[in-house]
Amino acid sequence: MGPDQVSERRLCSVLGQSRSTQRYLAKVKDDEHGIVQQMHELVRRHPRRGYRFVHAMLCRSGFHINQKRVYRLWKKEGFKVPIKQHKKRSLGINANGIMRHRSEHINDVWCWDFIHDRDEKGRPLKWLIIEDEFTRESLALEVERSIKACDVIDVLTQLLVIRGVPRHIRSDNGPEFIAYAIRNFLKRAEVETLYIEPGSPWQNGYAESFNSRFRDEFLNCELFLDLREAKALSA
Repeated sequence: MGPDQVSERRLCSVLGQSRSTQRYLAKVKDDEHGIVQQMHELVRRHPRRGYRFVHAMLCRSGFHINQKRVYRLWKKEGFKVPIKQHKKRSLGINANGIMRHRSEHINDVWCWDFIHDRDEKGRPLKWLIIEDEFTRESLALEVERSIKACDVIDVLTQLLVIRGVPRHIRSDNGPEFIAYAIRNFLKRAEVETLYIEPGSPWQNGYAESFNSRFRDEFLNCELFLDLREAKALSA
């Protein structure tokens, strides 16, 4: 034994611990494999239940096991009850649709939406479409592989400088449109949002009408080699 090493006898004496405890090796009980296997089955069938429920079901199945042992095996196997996901209330009401909130003049209501397609190699293409509902004029037609909230803000910023600030902007409840960054930007620009009722595309009818014509007269007639060609043909 080296000069820096301490004997087991000396160490146990200092700590006040029995040497038999130090040398004890846990023994796996004969029924543990069956219990663990049954626990896996119960967790698979009841993913929202905890170890107390599993203990009760094991006892009902004929296993003689206490709750502390079930808890130890539960932690050893890494089981956990998943955190409950709370549903979020979707933005949008029927009153924001085109029939109940009509555009009355230029820059009164803009509408926007996305339309998707693919290039010749099957890679995604995504167009952002913005339209003035009063004049039916297409204000923006931007295509990228993907368009995030920050990209939408960039397009909007350019439009507000060139076209002016609309009173309202109508859209569905897509994640890009209800993103906090988008809503915060529109609030600072004093643009009111008109989110349509979920699952009601007809309430954003002008955007849907444009999308239909755009797909029928352009997307269905063109085969895009890549993103660059899609940008050139969309200009």
